[in-house]
Amino acid sequence: MKSIIGLIVWLVITFAAAFIGSRYMPGEWYAQIAKPSWTPPNAIFGPVWTLLYLMMAIAAWLVWRLRGISGAKLALLFFVIQLVLNALWSYFFFGRHDIILAFIDIVILWLFILLTLIAFWKQNKLAGVLLIPYLLWVTFASVLNYSFMYINIFWLHKM
Repeated sequence: MKSIIGLIVWLVITFAAAFIGSRYMPGEWYAQIAKPSWTPPNAIFGPVWTLLYLMMAIAAWLVWRLRGISGAKLALLFFVIQLVLNALWSYFFFGRHDIILAFIDIVILWLFILLTLIAFWKQNKLAGVLLIPYLLWVTFASVLNYSFMYINIFWLHKM
């Protein structure tokens, strides 16, 4: 029973970050900014992020279940930090329309995902493996964010 409650808690924590981030959605501003031709359609993001958040929650639960909070303090701290950074990205990008601050955030987020993945891997290999798609997706999102920044800020200022 404790294990199931723990899973529910990690799902709630993880999807709370998803909920906070979802308060800042693409809108008119995003529709109007220049985008590279390889930008995925908006319909892709919801399903991908839902699956990634589910995998993140399961990974955290696996580490917690094996080591507990005290036995995996640093790994779980990295996990929580990356969740905060993840939610902040949506606020910076979609809420404040600050592509540069969003890019800075996503670079730091990427680093904390990597730290979390390594720390989880040391605790439970499956937990580490579950974070690989997340790291790959945020790598892609980082390149996309950089492209938005380059096209809409740096390139436009050269004209």
